[in-house]
Amino acid sequence: MKVLKFGGSSVASAENIDKVVAIVKEKSEEGKLAVFVSALRGITDKLIAAGKMAAQGNEDYKDVLNEIENRHLAEVRKLIPIANQSAVLSQVKKLLNELESTCEGVFLIGELSSKTLDRIMSKGELLSSFIIAERMKSEGVNVSLKDTRELIKTDSNFGKAAVDFETTNLRCWQYFNQASDVTVLPGFVATNENGETTTLGRGGSDYSAAIVAGAINAEVLEIWTDVSGMMTADPRVVSQAYPIERISYGEAFELSHFGAKVIYPPTIQPVLEKRIPVWVKNTFAPDDAGTLIHENGNGNDTMVKGISSINKIALMSLEGSGMVGVPGFSKRLFEALAREAVNVILITQSSSEHSICVAINEADIIKAKTAIDSEFAFEISVKKVDPVMIERELSIVALIGDKMKNHAGVSGKMFSALGKNGINIRAIAQGSSEKNISTVINEKDVKKGLNVLHEEFFEKPIKQLNLFITGVGNVGSKLLDQIKKQQRFLSEELRLNVRVVGLANSKKMAFNDEGICLESWKEQLEGGEPMTLTSFAKHAKAKNMRNSVFVDNSASEDVAMIYNDYLKSSISVVTCNKIAAASAYQNYRSLKRAAMDHNVSFLFETNVGAGLPIIGTLNDMVRSGDRIRKIEAVLSGSLNFIFNNFKTGVSFEEIVRQAQTEGYTEPDPRIDLTGTDVKRKILILIRESGVAMEMDDINSDPFMPADCLEGSVDNFFEKLKEHKQVFDDLYTEASAKGEKLKFVATYDNGKASVGLKSVAPEHPLYKLDGKDNIVLFTTDRYPDQPLIVKGAGAGADVTASGIFADIIKTVL
Repeated sequence: MKVLKFGGSSVASAENIDKVVAIVKEKSEEGKLAVFVSALRGITDKLIAAGKMAAQGNEDYKDVLNEIENRHLAEVRKLIPIANQSAVLSQVKKLLNELESTCEGVFLIGELSSKTLDRIMSKGELLSSFIIAERMKSEGVNVSLKDTRELIKTDSNFGKAAVDFETTNLRCWQYFNQASDVTVLPGFVATNENGETTTLGRGGSDYSAAIVAGAINAEVLEIWTDVSGMMTADPRVVSQAYPIERISYGEAFELSHFGAKVIYPPTIQPVLEKRIPVWVKNTFAPDDAGTLIHENGNGNDTMVKGISSINKIALMSLEGSGMVGVPGFSKRLFEALAREAVNVILITQSSSEHSICVAINEADIIKAKTAIDSEFAFEISVKKVDPVMIERELSIVALIGDKMKNHAGVSGKMFSALGKNGINIRAIAQGSSEKNISTVINEKDVKKGLNVLHEEFFEKPIKQLNLFITGVGNVGSKLLDQIKKQQRFLSEELRLNVRVVGLANSKKMAFNDEGICLESWKEQLEGGEPMTLTSFAKHAKAKNMRNSVFVDNSASEDVAMIYNDYLKSSISVVTCNKIAAASAYQNYRSLKRAAMDHNVSFLFETNVGAGLPIIGTLNDMVRSGDRIRKIEAVLSGSLNFIFNNFKTGVSFEEIVRQAQTEGYTEPDPRIDLTGTDVKRKILILIRESGVAMEMDDINSDPFMPADCLEGSVDNFFEKLKEHKQVFDDLYTEASAKGEKLKFVATYDNGKASVGLKSVAPEHPLYKLDGKDNIVLFTTDRYPDQPLIVKGAGAGADVTASGIFADIIKTVL
């Protein structure tokens, strides 16, 4: 015989009840069934509300009773054929009249005892079981209705009665030996030895089903609900969660205790004792496999079966020298809490015995603190024990799995995954059976933590990168295009899913937790909300997503100044904006330190040489112990273009104007020609070499007359014409020696400079063409022949590709 239990969601409406009937009809072909049902969804809450309102003298309880009546009568009219409705409605009204009479008595005396409340609450299951049994009859099912109160006997602890298993088991065995094909029973209800109605407390319908299943040695207990089994994590929080096929009793208990609401652990104890398997199935997807709970789990090598959490937790810590070596101290603490009915969820104690910490529900903080303060008043007064410390707004996140004990490093993997994403662990506990590893974290980090752990332990090794991008001009738009085109490769080859969840220009910003569609990002951004740097950062931090990266494609000083805020929120920063890395050395170091302290990345490869691997190469040399002796570099594509095309017959003014027109220089070419940008780049390389240097420490050798720097851009070009001979002389002098003009940045023996140089043919800089960049590193390991990095050092495409590469580095 099988025992089936259908919860409130399964019997929430006539449509749902018909799904239940269809399942029962199909199952009844395989053998006899005992079918337990809960009250219609929401009815138990309404019954409790009506009782409490009546006790308070609030006549609105009658309105609630009317709602309950109308709901049940409506379901009868939908489910029962007209020819049979009269008899069914009569019995339903009889039960409703009993309910009304009980509530009226409560109203008159102004008191609601636990005993009376049980009588009121029982009507939900009594009504639903009767209606469902009648519906089955109308569908041709050989069904009988049995009042569970005649089978399950309890003590008189109304509200959470304890079962008399000896009497109950005998009654169940006698009845079901002669039962019809299908027996429908109300869950949750029972009676004491005096025949008075009792209820079985939280999860009572599951408990009723388990009690009967255990009593009759059922083949299986099937719990039908609105999910397809127990999940690897809460699907409302972790979108990638999936049903667990098989799980042991112990694992199921642990998962349920830590927040999985499919079953309530104490309720299935009777089937556990008899080793009766439990199936958790979905009423609305009956063909789904569901989850089988039985003695040995699935017997495979899966380390972790599920991740669960409990929110609204508080940590209470007691510490002091007066605790060390004192027998019975913990006993006093737990007894004090027990006297106030405070449930201790998690315990951790240092081996030094100097402190003990317990996790409790936040709702119990006041009475727990009062109890502890009272119990240890003397010790606190003489300063042997510190006053109890309380931390609020916490959650417990737990890994569950029987086989964790057979695998080394599970805890380390868990802590590492959380730590990498900036999630601080406040307390840790692990059961001696090693089925459970629990951590206490900040409640705001729960969603991120569950997703991080699910990704680490359950998903194919696909990491999810969540990008918050500012700047969608030439470089930014190219980056978005590259991300779009590379998605499939990243997924298949690197197991990486890159999503743009935040996007902004100077005016608008848009967000989408599932990822902004890169086919229509312009339209989504246009329809976004007004952009401010503060609000964009606030959104990014509030979302608290794992593997978050802030990407700055701008040249804004304001944006650069808020990198620290992102890094300290465990959000990596990738930028082509040179301002931060070239700012005051103290700020540069602060950013590097913040990234290290919060286990995130601060990457700026494209600050020097666009997509060229200059900084990465330099970092690799330094990390491996090489020492940088000298750096020579041409770091401005625009200046290289200008001096490569400056020749006899063409004026310097004409070449500069061409470079401006073709977009090689800034709108004001003086920004390039003064070498300020080059100074920033060489400064960044010097700092990445391990040398503390400021911008003012770099010597600049100007090649333009001073008056060229004054006035408007138009005035600047006029001055270039006026000083034509100055520039011609520079070219002529270099040409006469067979040399070329290059704007060179140099670092040598602790000194740095930028300026125009005449380069001989044998020098590697001589043959640098177009707008290419080149860097020569002379080091301890490359003392005679420098290591050279050379290539296109400007352009939106290559800059975007460098940013993209940095983004990927944040997780690889």
